[in-house]
Amino acid sequence: MSESNIQTIKSSSSTMFDDIKSQNQFRQIIGKFMKHKLAVAGLIFTLFLLVIAVLVPFITPYSPTEVTGNFAAPPNSENWLGTDQLGRDILSRLIYATRISVIVGFGTVAVYVTFGTIIGLLSAYYGGWVDMMMMRITDMFMAFPFMVVILVVVSIVGPSLPSIIFVLALFSWPSIARLVRGSVLSIKQSDYIKAAVSLGYSTPRILFKHILPNATGPIIVNGTFGLAAAILTESGLSFLGMGVQPPTPTWGNMLTEAQSISVLSSQPWLWVPAGLMILLTVLAVNFVGDGLRDAFDPKQ
Repeated sequence: MSESNIQTIKSSSSTMFDDIKSQNQFRQIIGKFMKHKLAVAGLIFTLFLLVIAVLVPFITPYSPTEVTGNFAAPPNSENWLGTDQLGRDILSRLIYATRISVIVGFGTVAVYVTFGTIIGLLSAYYGGWVDMMMMRITDMFMAFPFMVVILVVVSIVGPSLPSIIFVLALFSWPSIARLVRGSVLSIKQSDYIKAAVSLGYSTPRILFKHILPNATGPIIVNGTFGLAAAILTESGLSFLGMGVQPPTPTWGNMLTEAQSISVLSSQPWLWVPAGLMILLTVLAVNFVGDGLRDAFDPKQ
């Protein structure tokens, strides 16, 4: 048997072994996650919200801006959660607001995780002046008072769905950048990374095929908690009038009804449903994050 055939067989065996090892690790992670009952319940609830967000046009009994004729009516057979001060169906607005919250949460996480991961990878891999420059920029962003700066930037660029996602992502990436940098600093000292460098593999291949897959655990966990934080922050901005503007319903601007003492005491259907959705969603996503953190922890 020729030397080239032997090398091919060794390479195939190594690839097969790596695939089997990856499959076993994936099964272990799934098994650990499934043992976390609250995390499983949180995942089911989160998937339920995603389904609602996709099926919004088909499951809302009324348009979120349609005036039904009943003003500030309590829950009844026609309006299961009642109507608001303008006669709009609360249930329809609550369902439509779910789509907005899902878009804000996942949109923000997708943007800042992508950007922060790239910054962390490059910073840790190249080191030296590149690392110093990127980390000083990261420190600068982390030094800003989060909510105050967001309120200022939103007031400048205007409160809209794209601007909310952009602003939240702009001030959320430093945490993931530092997390990825710490993981990559330890991974790049591994023997297989040194071997890849010695074999002349290109930098993108080393970063995205060999280093990044081994750092995905902390990234996924951080992104999960970031999803809950983005939904909560958007709700707070909308409550303050700096988020997505009416008549587009969000859970936050539906809570603005609760600023009146008379509404708080005598018309709970105007604000309790939105408050419960924020509470349950944030709890569910945080439970998923706890489950993922335990599943990816090798010490568990």
